[in-house]
Amino acid sequence: MSRAVAHPDPQAWPELSDVRPKFLLALWAGKLAMALSRRLGRGGSSLPGRIARRIEPRVLDELARGPHMGSLAISGTNGKTTTAKLVAGIAARAGRRVIHNRAGANMIDGVTAAFLEDATWSARPRGEVAVLEVDEASVPGVFAAIRPRVALVTNFFRDQLDRYGELNHTVGLVRQGLERLAAGGRAVLCADDPLCAGLAKGLAPGVQVPVAAGTAAAGIAAAAEPGGPASDTLFYGLEDPTAGGAAAHAADARRCVRCGHPYEYEHVYYAHLGQYRCPACGHRRPRPQVYAENLRDADLTGTTFDLVTPAGVRTCRVQAPGLYNVYNAVGAAAAAYALGVDLDVIAAGLSETSAAFGRMERLKAEGREVLVALVKNPAGYNQVLRTVLGVEGPKNLLLLLNDLAADGTDVSWIWDVDFEVLAARDGELNLVICSGRRAEDLAVRMKYAGVSPARIVVEADPSRALEQGLRFTRPGEVLYVLPTYTAMLELRTVLQQRGYLRGAWDI
Repeated sequence: MSRAVAHPDPQAWPELSDVRPKFLLALWAGKLAMALSRRLGRGGSSLPGRIARRIEPRVLDELARGPHMGSLAISGTNGKTTTAKLVAGIAARAGRRVIHNRAGANMIDGVTAAFLEDATWSARPRGEVAVLEVDEASVPGVFAAIRPRVALVTNFFRDQLDRYGELNHTVGLVRQGLERLAAGGRAVLCADDPLCAGLAKGLAPGVQVPVAAGTAAAGIAAAAEPGGPASDTLFYGLEDPTAGGAAAHAADARRCVRCGHPYEYEHVYYAHLGQYRCPACGHRRPRPQVYAENLRDADLTGTTFDLVTPAGVRTCRVQAPGLYNVYNAVGAAAAAYALGVDLDVIAAGLSETSAAFGRMERLKAEGREVLVALVKNPAGYNQVLRTVLGVEGPKNLLLLLNDLAADGTDVSWIWDVDFEVLAARDGELNLVICSGRRAEDLAVRMKYAGVSPARIVVEADPSRALEQGLRFTRPGEVLYVLPTYTAMLELRTVLQQRGYLRGAWDI
């Protein structure tokens, strides 16, 4: 990491006697709450931040001044947790101490708690760089407080309409956040998602990316949208015509973000991500400066690809299966590049970092392999199903659907998931267990998708459903567990209680 950053020198941090009493009280109260919460076996990932902010509303603003390399924030619908873990792994590989909300608490209280954990009792920062995933609805407030040096936006899909509302509203919230980057801050956007790439237009002139003369990055001026920034945005994506190729099922951006005319796609990677062009106004996908090509050796352990950047090309392997995890890896690489990390360190960090819990996490239980993949919206669910069906062998599925606030109380989105692909591969299905608070809804959806009733089992209790799944999964086979968020947390507890996991997971 070589670029200079305008952040405080930790050696020049105020002495304890110079720290404002109200801020110090908030810090101590938050750290005490965190220690007590963990002593009681609770996570302590959000409550300490809430307590500290109640005492001093600007506590996050002051804490975020601590890391001298600044903050790197990740937002978007899918991929935040995995991408943040990959970036944190890269930064650690570079020898930096990282502040990271690794428990996945990505609203303002959780982000505050991550800084509280890092700070000493005398209010001194220990971390050198903060890597933070941020909930889309929290982006304006969090970004205003932390003023990120780099902001990565992964993608936009319909997700929890009861909470976020229309997709354009979510995009607008993230756009507000991008207006609050640090001076000289860098926006990193997915070129393959027209909603995400469209954020580049109108960014403040001070928002920059590194552009080296004579490199692929120098071509961004020609690729940028007319009237938009030239070197303001670092784009990433895929450049592999053999990847994806599925029809745009559950696409959420079929029409041009500029004129509303339907896009034409030269190639679709998945959903609405791909190489798009508007035949009416000419708006097209910007050329990515950081991208993956030559994807190969894809299996349940991950995917190998060539990472192309303005600094050169390296072969990498992401340690999680699925095309969307290649996107996560390339996004992490682009963000790390924007932060100034050496390319060899980026490649090593990507290849050494495993997926976060529930994001294609693999573990052993009763001698069986279990793969846990969080699902929360149609686009993500379709990619998980595609990954599962791409693996040879019988399919044992445990699907868990909850309707709590963190899952989205409106579960009608399951009707937009392409479960019909399961019926088309009926001969490979051993069983489909439907579980969770809305198990019956899942079972009805399976019936209408054409899945054989003989293969459908309804067991609302996650613990008993896991027992059944393991019992019917033969040695050598895989039990694929696809839970929504709160169901994933319930499953985590069950697996820990049964000794299938030692210690806490990063979730």
